[in-house]
Amino acid sequence: MVEFTRRKLMASSAAAALGIGAIGTVSADDTDTPGAPTIRGDIDRLATTARGAEVTGPFVFENGEVLFSLQHPSRENAAPYDTAAVGVLAGHQFEFNGRNDEFDELEAPRSKAAREQVQVAGGEYDILVQEGEEINGGSERWGHPQTPDGTDVTEFVGSRYGDVGYNPDMNFFVPTDDEGLEGYLFTNNETSPGCITRTPISRGEGGWSADAANAMELENREAFREIGGTRINCYGDLSPWGTPMSSEEDYSHPRVSGPATVGDVIEAESGVGIRGAAAFWNRPNPTEIAGVLGDDGDLFEESWYPQGTWALGGVEMQAYYLGAEPVDQDGDTNTTEPIGEEYPNRYRYGHIVEVTEPTAAEPTPVKHYVMGRAAFECPEFMPDERTVYLASDGASKGLYKFVAEEPIPSYDDRMDVRGTLYAARVTNDEAAKNNPPAEVDLEIEWVELGTASNAEVASWIADYDDITQVDYLETHADVDWESDLAAALAAADEEVAINGNRDYITDAEIVEWARQYEEYGPDGVDEELRRIPFLETRAAAKAIGATVEFRKAEGIDSLDDAEPGDFLYLGISELNDGMSDDEGDVRMDRVDGGVVYRAELEEDYDVSTLEPAVVGPDATDRESIVDAAPINVDNVMVLDDGRVLLCEDKGSFGRSYPNDALWVYEPPTSVHIDSVAVRQDATAAAELTLSAVPDGLAGGTVSVSVDHTDVAEITGATYHDALELTAGPTVSDDGSTVEFQFADIDEEIQPGATDVSVATVELEGASMGTTDISVTVDSLDDDDGAPIESRPHTGVVVTGPPPIDGGAGGSGAVPTDPDGDGRYEDVNGNERLDYDDIVLLFEEIEDDSGSLTVDAYDFNDNGRIDYDDVVELYDEL
Repeated sequence: MVEFTRRKLMASSAAAALGIGAIGTVSADDTDTPGAPTIRGDIDRLATTARGAEVTGPFVFENGEVLFSLQHPSRENAAPYDTAAVGVLAGHQFEFNGRNDEFDELEAPRSKAAREQVQVAGGEYDILVQEGEEINGGSERWGHPQTPDGTDVTEFVGSRYGDVGYNPDMNFFVPTDDEGLEGYLFTNNETSPGCITRTPISRGEGGWSADAANAMELENREAFREIGGTRINCYGDLSPWGTPMSSEEDYSHPRVSGPATVGDVIEAESGVGIRGAAAFWNRPNPTEIAGVLGDDGDLFEESWYPQGTWALGGVEMQAYYLGAEPVDQDGDTNTTEPIGEEYPNRYRYGHIVEVTEPTAAEPTPVKHYVMGRAAFECPEFMPDERTVYLASDGASKGLYKFVAEEPIPSYDDRMDVRGTLYAARVTNDEAAKNNPPAEVDLEIEWVELGTASNAEVASWIADYDDITQVDYLETHADVDWESDLAAALAAADEEVAINGNRDYITDAEIVEWARQYEEYGPDGVDEELRRIPFLETRAAAKAIGATVEFRKAEGIDSLDDAEPGDFLYLGISELNDGMSDDEGDVRMDRVDGGVVYRAELEEDYDVSTLEPAVVGPDATDRESIVDAAPINVDNVMVLDDGRVLLCEDKGSFGRSYPNDALWVYEPPTSVHIDSVAVRQDATAAAELTLSAVPDGLAGGTVSVSVDHTDVAEITGATYHDALELTAGPTVSDDGSTVEFQFADIDEEIQPGATDVSVATVELEGASMGTTDISVTVDSLDDDDGAPIESRPHTGVVVTGPPPIDGGAGGSGAVPTDPDGDGRYEDVNGNERLDYDDIVLLFEEIEDDSGSLTVDAYDFNDNGRIDYDDVVELYDEL
């Protein structure tokens, strides 16, 4: 059953049209996916974009005003909405109170005129800049890269990655004043060569305005050309230290198509039908390989389309941008004459690009090569300044995490940034049982791919800098291309399709890296193979069993100042393809409308569970349903009050109107119990809190339980002082459960309150181990008597080991875990690691081994306590 609030059902005409039982109810002859759509919380439509355009690049200013890109609108719309642009939703400002009560939901556009323009609840769309507009004193055009001699890339013929300037996406504002009303807007354009535009903007009495005369295309600066420029710049992030982070969405990076692995190529002794677009990167006119290998080609009996081939469009434009001689330009024709010098190195694209010194006369770009290569839609840089989550767009892609060894801005030189790259693996069986996505949390673990620095990866990339289209022919064809270009090209295509492109990392190298990884671990591979997971990230992740099945992961965000207990949101624009097939870790029922997941942030900004928050509709759902539910959510942006902007990229999808929408998602109240660490025979307190009560709190009945009372027991509980009318709390005889029943009769807890403390649970450690501590909500009501939609969240109780030989000085002090890694380095319990801990572990290893607990002191991780654990502990001193 759909989880719309009662207020939504009564107040919203769109939601009312759904009917209370319309979603998630399946009849015997209905084959739709149960729970599609489901909204756990509340949504309101804030804006709709012009026909043909996506809602991309959302940004919210400090004063609550919203900006987004008008990306690829229909050319048939009335001006000015027939041209790509960036604009502000004038007339609307968020109050950051956690509620959608500051605007009346926008009705769906019904007239032709309404569908051809951007509509805003209570306001209008003020355009700041538009595609192709003259900027920088007339020397450049907005969204248009140039060659070194100033030629606009639109002057060349050949394949392109979309119309130049037509696909603005990311927008992030870097203020230059204290009020946040003046500064620079950084906008990505999805094209090849890529484009990042810096536009001065400011807000006066009449609203926001742009200074186009002083805007600049950063891509045309020499600092960008020195790193190969950028390519297909999609969404991004604004780092905690205030620098724009642009994502290179290089769809052409797959070595193998779909769910295949490089091992499959080796086993088949041929890449025919398996290879992806990457093999044909340096082929003359690379996109034409689709025809050669497709139904119209005559190389092989079997035809196929290498994944990502369409994204090879614009690669030759990238070469001209870098200064290559356009030898393949023949009037209105792009010939197959091979390009020699200045051909782009494919390993230089598909990265996260930081725009450092963003307010300088000419900002400096840095590519974070150590974060891997993919079709990155967006990263999310966490407040610890070390952890980065990375979402990759397209079919059969991975979800990645990078953790730097030190805070990234602390490195004097960004090329010294060093850290470990991980890929997600889905571990729960429920994800592979053809279950509806609305009913399945994805449990994930992080598989380590490798550790390196930006400088190391940059040195590996440089090994491939001089590879050109000439090399494609001379490496792979016996025919002299200068004598017979057509024959040489056909021979090279056949060789590459079968045996791979030997100009780059080979299939054999990837398989050997995976073999060594499995035998020796990520740090034990040969030095020359360490480059594999950073240059061929998707292929490497597949080879070692990571879940490379995610489909169109196009949005990822959390609060700017997020802490453990807050949420990271992940938008999966379409849940189909590898996520709903009959193989792999994820085999759920298909939901073409997509899913927005959220993950609670744990200690060290880790995440381990993705829970469905918003599930889109099926393509077969009736019009009234798809009109009222978010579809194909692309970018997501978390507001300061915890609400989330959901940006659509849907096309039509059976709606009564063809426009994409910007929705504001108001999440349900989280009922949260703390995770705690407790010593044996000691007690610790865990707080029971509600994340928010937008309409107040009248009262409710809630239970808290521990799963394993042999690890910890509930010994008592107290209520928050604001709750005057309470019963209990009642603790069960076995210490497993406590029940709370309460009412806020004096209305001490006001509507809009956040982080509301309800009660405190006292826990006593029984024996070493861990146990879940969970919450069950029987009822929660707001001040109007309506049920409060809530999502309970589970905590963890960790009980430490008992004292060893009396503890520190015979005090009976229990060991502690100073660094939180699950190993108890503080053996004597004096709350620090010192030499006495090594001595005590050494003395007790034989004389009183029964007091040693393997999980606590197995520092060498071999499953037992031995003298090497003493050595390992000493090495940590």
